[in-house]
Amino acid sequence: MAFYTPQLATFKAPAIENEPMRSYGPGSLERKALVEAMKQMQQELPFEVPCVVNGKPVKTGKLAKQPLPADHAKHLCTYHEADQATVASAIEGALAAKMEWEALPWNDRAAIFLKAADLVSGKYRYKLLAATMLGQGKNAWQAEIDAAAELSDFFRFGVKYVEELYSQQPVKNSAGAWNRVEYRALEGFVLAISPFNFTAIGGNLPGTPALVGNTVVWKPSPAAIYSNYIVYQILAEAGVPPGVIQFVPGPAEEVVAQVLASPDFAALHFTGSTFVFKKLWKDIAANLDIYKSYPRIVGETGGKNFHLIHSSAEIKNAVNQTVRAAFEYQGQKCSALSRLYVSSTAWNAGFKEQLLAEIAKLKVGPATDFTNFIGPVIGRPAYDKTTGYIQKAKDAGGEILIGGSGDDSTGYFVQPTVILTKDPKSVTIVEEIFGPVLTVFVYEDSDFDKTLELIDTTTTYALTGSIFAADRKVLLQATNRLRNAAGNVYYNEKCTGAVVGQQPFGGARASGTNDKAGSISIFYRFVSARSIKENFVGLEDYLYPSNLQD
Repeated sequence: MAFYTPQLATFKAPAIENEPMRSYGPGSLERKALVEAMKQMQQELPFEVPCVVNGKPVKTGKLAKQPLPADHAKHLCTYHEADQATVASAIEGALAAKMEWEALPWNDRAAIFLKAADLVSGKYRYKLLAATMLGQGKNAWQAEIDAAAELSDFFRFGVKYVEELYSQQPVKNSAGAWNRVEYRALEGFVLAISPFNFTAIGGNLPGTPALVGNTVVWKPSPAAIYSNYIVYQILAEAGVPPGVIQFVPGPAEEVVAQVLASPDFAALHFTGSTFVFKKLWKDIAANLDIYKSYPRIVGETGGKNFHLIHSSAEIKNAVNQTVRAAFEYQGQKCSALSRLYVSSTAWNAGFKEQLLAEIAKLKVGPATDFTNFIGPVIGRPAYDKTTGYIQKAKDAGGEILIGGSGDDSTGYFVQPTVILTKDPKSVTIVEEIFGPVLTVFVYEDSDFDKTLELIDTTTTYALTGSIFAADRKVLLQATNRLRNAAGNVYYNEKCTGAVVGQQPFGGARASGTNDKAGSISIFYRFVSARSIKENFVGLEDYLYPSNLQD
């Protein structure tokens, strides 16, 4: 039952800044703390993770494992998969919790998420990083920018953006009246389906709709169960009431099909593959007649992201940015670089030699060794897919400039690989791989316009891209020609690493609905505005002057 409390002031959220990132350099206090957290987690694993429905653990007995990608003979956790009864209870509980959660004063909802951000960045920082490093194969820096910095940024900036959203009111009021707009939560519940590759996204997908008063059924990725469970526990400790976010890991097809069959399904918040997103869209459309309202569909999917190196580019910067964009987190970011277009002048003026020399220095191995730049791909399917695409490139005549091999004896490790192709429509330049594979096409300087056309038309994706040039006219020319080729474009900077509050993130075409996570835009998708007009002066007559006789 909803409750009422007096609003005795207009509150303003504290000033919001991006979470300072820690460097984890040799001998630093943060490195020592993180090493200790990983050692403790390694000693205590495997953990048992239940479903959590209405704030209570649910152990179905239907067990699955989250293996360690760097040591697949071991697993980080055993988790209980949601069965039909658990999913039904989660939906019912989310609907029951909705009225009271939406009615909670905004400042109290905001306080809960600000506290969650402080728990992420403080009390649970190293535990979250350890779970992300061991369970998802990230090195210390990649875990830091994700599980500590971005997750706390999502929660803090979310409060800032919702405060701004609620303050957007009609600019005019006629005499004797007051116009207002309220931003209601959606009628029903939201389904959040999160990916393995960012712990922060695991928190943001249920967190964004919950912050504006929605209740959420959250299905986390099987490859990120433990870190996501810690995020759930943090939200609960921060004060998110039971039933507001239901944690239901389990087999995707069965869980999602049951959720989408509910008449109260109100929205999908998704990050994952383009194939799955398209299928979900079709499934929702097929069920349209059963829903109480038109469901909102918000999704960020894949990318076939590019770097364009013009002949005027500063080579050392372009090389270093390219190495990071292609091989950080083993190329398993939706924004990762996978196709590289280099002018022949730049290629022959040192770009090729510097690129291969830097990649040759990259160490590959488990995250427990801080000197490893590249870790494992997430699992067996990813390993087989990545090595399979490398073989396809060889078969099609691509030249392996470096890498090209893998080792799955202990963990799922693939060497950073660069493929040189003369075919601008070769398989590894067109199709998404999601691994440490970069395909290079060298273009003649005189074919710059044709290369822009290639970049724009080669793939179905349009997520991120970077343009490297010292010539401002070139930057503008490429930007204008590639206007629809990327939702995030960068000048002389890598195509990865969008920061909440600085670069709103998302792409269009096959890359998603471009609702811009990390900005105010995405919150509009999870509210339904209601206009209110209050009249202060009674009407004395129903006739208008135009109705009167001369």
